[in-house]
Amino acid sequence: MTDAIELLQLWGLEVVLGDTLNASYHQFAGDDDLRAKDLQRFIDDDSIKAIIAARGGYGTVRMIDKVDFSRFAQNPKWLIGFSDITVLHTHLFANYGAQTIHGQMPVNIPDASSRSLETLRRALFGEELQYEVTAHTQNRAGDAAGILIGGNLSLLVAVSGSVSDPHYIGKILFIEDVGEYLYSIDRMLRCLDRAGKLKNLAGLIVGGFTDAKDNDIPFGQTVPDIIMDIVKDYDFPVCFDFPAGHIPDNCSLIFGRKVTLAVQEHQASLRFI
Repeated sequence: MTDAIELLQLWGLEVVLGDTLNASYHQFAGDDDLRAKDLQRFIDDDSIKAIIAARGGYGTVRMIDKVDFSRFAQNPKWLIGFSDITVLHTHLFANYGAQTIHGQMPVNIPDASSRSLETLRRALFGEELQYEVTAHTQNRAGDAAGILIGGNLSLLVAVSGSVSDPHYIGKILFIEDVGEYLYSIDRMLRCLDRAGKLKNLAGLIVGGFTDAKDNDIPFGQTVPDIIMDIVKDYDFPVCFDFPAGHIPDNCSLIFGRKVTLAVQEHQASLRFI
């Protein structure tokens, strides 16, 4: 974590470490009670302006209901992370309309691209954030505006139907995942679609689907094939290969903020309003 601490201090931030940073309980950074208590401590401390998850993995869904977010509602602050932290992104938006940052975490900083770290700094300090992405051959052209939501596909499915599940209607949805089988990606997207969450989107942004796996008998579709097959009857713009997710160039996104998405023949652009 030394690299991350030094970087944050370089940005002029005072770093306060959580008790779970060096804790261990099986595959978790402390048991559920300890992790909930640590998060509660930083939520309730008004001097803390941002809470950065040290890493993802699994376990947020085990402890989120132990946390009282009433102080957060009175004094919102940045929550930063991705992957398993999707649970917090969706919960805070669904219940408080909060804006949160989907971006690099300390464990990823040694391998992170300089661009992704600069976008994290810009997001944290409220500077302008916009992206231009080279067009993917399977993009679907169009223009859209709406509030950006999303995160890790597996976690979006995991919170579906719960108090942490946001409304998708009129939103621009970002999705990414890592290490999933192609059939599982298909199944999860069809789960969201059958729940009515895709048909009324304003737009769809697809980040990294890193290390997607196939079975001995091939599934027969790539990730873009799967996605376009599922949303073929809808008319919202679709942007593939957005630089965010389980990749070194994991550029920051501000969930809960209104954005404009323009998908054209040669490029796609995303601008935060």
